[in-house]
Amino acid sequence: MNTDTDTHMATDTHMDRDRETDTEPQVGTHAGAPPAAEWVRLNLVFHPALEDAVTGALMADPTLPGFTLLHAEGHSSDFAHASIREQVRGRIDRRVLWVVIERERTAGLLAALRQRIASRDVRWWMEPIVAMGRLA
Repeated sequence: MNTDTDTHMATDTHMDRDRETDTEPQVGTHAGAPPAAEWVRLNLVFHPALEDAVTGALMADPTLPGFTLLHAEGHSSDFAHASIREQVRGRIDRRVLWVVIERERTAGLLAALRQRIASRDVRWWMEPIVAMGRLA
């Protein structure tokens, strides 16, 4: 799987330098995808202990385009499941994972994740991709 962030988060004002008429960002498209595809960023936030299970579930599907994994800290007033270290710091360790994928594939991906990881400690949401591309 490709974990390069440039695969997932770029807005390009000139997709192809050889193409004279392509000076606007590509909206809702991705290399190799039909122009009608609607792309979203699926965001997953979860406890670090679930990192191997979540990434393993994603890597089990060779058709996925790749993902980006970030180490993060959550801020909340609910420290019921926080470690003593997290309670003292006032922050909870989390992982954030981004997958840019066609919207029509998200239900299947979420179902596969639910089947392999039955945890209320995985929060998800989707955001529309307005434009994407590469800088060169």
